[in-house]
Amino acid sequence: MASSKISIYPSSSSSTSNSKPPPGWLEYILVNYRWVIVIFFLLPASFLYDIYYYTRSWVVFRISSAPHNHDKKVANVQRQVRTWDGVAPMCTARPGWQTISFREGAYKKTCHKVAINLVDVLRIDTKTQTVWCEPLVTMGQLTHTLVELGWTIPVVPEMDDLTVGGLVMGTGIETSSHKHGLFQHICLSYELVLADGSLVTCSKDENPDLFYSVPWSYGTLGFLTAVEMKIVAAQRFVKVEYKPCNSLENLVSTFRAETWKAEGNQFVEGLLYSLQSGVVMTANMCNTAEIGKINEIGRWYKPWFFTHVENYLARGECGVEYIPLRDYYHRHTRSIFWEIQDIIPFGNNVAFRYLLGWLVPPKVSLLKLTQGQAMKELYEKNHFIQDMLVPLDSMKEALEVFHKEVKIYPIWLCPFKVEANPGMLRPVGGREALYVDIGTYGTPGVNNYHPEETTRRIEAFVRKVKGFQMMYADSYMTLEEYREMFDHVLYDKLRKGMVCEKAFPQVYDKVNRKFRI
Repeated sequence: MASSKISIYPSSSSSTSNSKPPPGWLEYILVNYRWVIVIFFLLPASFLYDIYYYTRSWVVFRISSAPHNHDKKVANVQRQVRTWDGVAPMCTARPGWQTISFREGAYKKTCHKVAINLVDVLRIDTKTQTVWCEPLVTMGQLTHTLVELGWTIPVVPEMDDLTVGGLVMGTGIETSSHKHGLFQHICLSYELVLADGSLVTCSKDENPDLFYSVPWSYGTLGFLTAVEMKIVAAQRFVKVEYKPCNSLENLVSTFRAETWKAEGNQFVEGLLYSLQSGVVMTANMCNTAEIGKINEIGRWYKPWFFTHVENYLARGECGVEYIPLRDYYHRHTRSIFWEIQDIIPFGNNVAFRYLLGWLVPPKVSLLKLTQGQAMKELYEKNHFIQDMLVPLDSMKEALEVFHKEVKIYPIWLCPFKVEANPGMLRPVGGREALYVDIGTYGTPGVNNYHPEETTRRIEAFVRKVKGFQMMYADSYMTLEEYREMFDHVLYDKLRKGMVCEKAFPQVYDKVNRKFRI
């Protein structure tokens, strides 16, 4: 999930039928009748929030007030940092429930909070083919603005509410990543407020050590205030080709072959519905479409995308269709990949889609805000949500490990390249290499699932094959194991040189559950 992807709640029918009602009528309702709360309260609230947010963004961009106000807002961040008392390390004041990640970091309770109100697209330069954004700009906001002007960014992580800052400081991936790399690889420069309150810009040519160290640092080197990214020309449609596969060997070989193609295939994606069956999708942008083959999959009345893809597998037929560009970018957003089926079990019913589908999806932040302790505990014990990044050559073995350990389907497959740059992420062999993101989100189908033990076994496998774990989800690695997975040489050097050790937590302290053997 991302990237981007998130599981929110265990299905009440599968997770709570044999449990005693939690104390308190409110929590009992939240656990057993979650869909009532979602439909009658969270969906309308999410809809109204979107109207306000997108209207505000449209007005600000049209009157071009963002660049001028940006300087004022950054100066306010600098003032807060310079008046920091030096006791507790600093972090952003953004509440944990507002992030797309399901985890609410414990560090928020003890750190000194700095308000970062930076939510606007600053400027688009079609001559240099770049866009400048503040860190809280979302993917939905950015693609809506750019596509309307005939442009897009090379890598658009799936969920509407993912922010530029989160994708830079963490990571972001999409089906174009086998061509363009991760989200960090389309970024040209970063603007940050450092521990001493100074404002710096870094790029491959200016402060390169800082530029390569910002991704995966999770705000432990400074406060991100602006990002410069590449833009490319957008086209009206994405031509998607569906290739059903009825064996693991066939799926892996097809997926690899389509990823390795030198020409074509701007986008490559796979959905695995069992260990022996799945669909590989390849896609390319275009401006024309065949009559009768346009599928506006983003419309509220359309079936969820993952169920639509499964129909090709059921028929055993290859297929071609044309999806409008923004619909393609956010094809998994309405169903939160496939997690919406646990929140609204009848959400893909045709009657529900036509009547209330225009309100879907609920805001992840509002779902988190109203989950309650009982729901949180059920979630932690009964759900598994991970994106593991493994070398493409290890794909088959990795899928077999996931099947043995959790047996969750569908599985999302997304290829990407890792560049041989300095920083936390070093590819296997020290050279540019192709990897695959294996995204697993849902309730495990095995009898011996245990959150810590199962996750640690999978983490050990990923380290063995020189892969990486997306750190938006729960990790139970020790500090030593984490440092084995991620290269800390440049990060440690910068932390010491920029006097970050007291000013910001270590990245491990922000992203890990601190499991102890």
